[in-house]
Amino acid sequence: MTKTFNIASHLVEMARRQPDATAIIVPWGRSGGSLTYRQLDDRSSRIARGMESVGIGRGVRAALMVQPGLDLFAVVFALFKCGAIPVLVDPGIGISNMKSCLERARPQAFIGITKAHVARVLLGWGKASVNNLITVGPRLFWGGRTLNQVERLGSAGPQESPTPISASDEEAAVVFTSGSTGPPKGVVYRHGNFSAQIDALREVYGFSPGEVNLPTFPLFALFDPALGMTSVIPEMDPTHPARANPENIIGPIKEYGVTTMFGSPALLDTVGRWGAANGVTLPTMRRVISAGAPVAPRVIERFVSMMDEGGQIFTPYGATESLPVASIGSDQILSETRHDSDRGRGTCVGLPVPSAEVRVIETADEAIERWDESLCVEQGVIGEIVVKGPQVTSDYFEAPEHTKKGKIHDGASIRHRMGDLGYFDDRGRLWFCGRKAHRVIATDRVFYTVPCEGVFNAHPGVFRTALVGIMRQGRVEPILIVELDREGDAPDREVLVSELLEMGRMHEHTAPISEILFHKAFPVDIRHNAKINRALLASWAARKLGGQPAVVGS
Repeated sequence: MTKTFNIASHLVEMARRQPDATAIIVPWGRSGGSLTYRQLDDRSSRIARGMESVGIGRGVRAALMVQPGLDLFAVVFALFKCGAIPVLVDPGIGISNMKSCLERARPQAFIGITKAHVARVLLGWGKASVNNLITVGPRLFWGGRTLNQVERLGSAGPQESPTPISASDEEAAVVFTSGSTGPPKGVVYRHGNFSAQIDALREVYGFSPGEVNLPTFPLFALFDPALGMTSVIPEMDPTHPARANPENIIGPIKEYGVTTMFGSPALLDTVGRWGAANGVTLPTMRRVISAGAPVAPRVIERFVSMMDEGGQIFTPYGATESLPVASIGSDQILSETRHDSDRGRGTCVGLPVPSAEVRVIETADEAIERWDESLCVEQGVIGEIVVKGPQVTSDYFEAPEHTKKGKIHDGASIRHRMGDLGYFDDRGRLWFCGRKAHRVIATDRVFYTVPCEGVFNAHPGVFRTALVGIMRQGRVEPILIVELDREGDAPDREVLVSELLEMGRMHEHTAPISEILFHKAFPVDIRHNAKINRALLASWAARKLGGQPAVVGS
């Protein structure tokens, strides 16, 4: 029997159980305000009925480009309620990538703010497929309807909640990845995936109704109503978290008694530095969730010092295709695993979550069609991380080659190849060693980015490092690129190079690294401002040193 689930049913249930509890608060801007659970449920139902009346119903793909706020929550849940399929693309993904993503997704509807529609018209986004337009805000010359008009249409007639019954394997959303090691891919979420994610988040982190969350990444915020939490949307550009004004983060935390925050490593670094300099304390904060890239222990230490005893920063491991996979808290990181990271063991991402079956297999760049336990490597050996579980997505949207390369069939189930390298320690904890595409394959050995960089990142004058490979005279050489810490006096570079080389010689896996370059500011991913674009850095280093970048692949 096929299980049924629709994420909107959680909102309906919460509106029944806690109708007057606040679901969303937007404490800034002309469109700011708040909605209770009953108001959010009622408004999303009106919009859903209006959408159905204009042809946006079950199975219709709808590109969604609405800034974080009251309208975004109402529209997303309206789409789920009427059975439509939101197509979610990061606004910071880049103009050319945005166009190609929408061409591949072929949405029939486009729901966006005025600026998004202007860009759609000027740049031809979705031109071949879009035939239904909804504008959130003022509508200019492009036709269609405004969100207010759609909502008014939904106010007429029967007022029942239109939440459909959805099979667990029914398509629920298409979410485009950032493409940090290749072209952006549309991850197909099914209703069962969303259900499993909500269950896993509740089980692993103990989220409960009545808590207050400050989500600085819009997609993460959409789980809050399903968990019965209040979302406080901060004033910031979610595509540039490192540039956030710390006062716009700290202020709402204090004003609304925020208990949970989701933030990228870059955001935690920015806010933590400001908080430390200004003596900030966050007594209501129970947990911080930080994901998207490894979080430096010094960043964790600085931020957690603002929280009361018992508060923790958790760094879940996962990807758009599968989240969460594993998790670890700051207590364990700061007391234990950070020291192993400094010695080049990699970054510990903790024990797998109960719903995930995680394996490490021999590293391979080619597709693997069928699962076999003989693919697995022994404990302690670095290989490719593979995960199976109900939160694991089964395919990419109409991208069979990417699906073939990224998935392994295991009977009726699918295992996802994370594209990451790592290993299990003797306590069953998973250690992350970098992206498969970023490993440097030299003549006589393989260099793994995170274990190598961890050794050099321990230097107090270093903000972060990146290991890349350069082909010169027929040989691949490992090159270390350094970004200096932004605070404090600039160090003497000759002295720093000498100290870094000495640190490297203390470990077998970093001893052969003898070439060091300095870069002003690393190129990073557009989603979290934390994942280093090593392909660009390899090209930059090749131009500086003479040679060719030695890039493994995507």
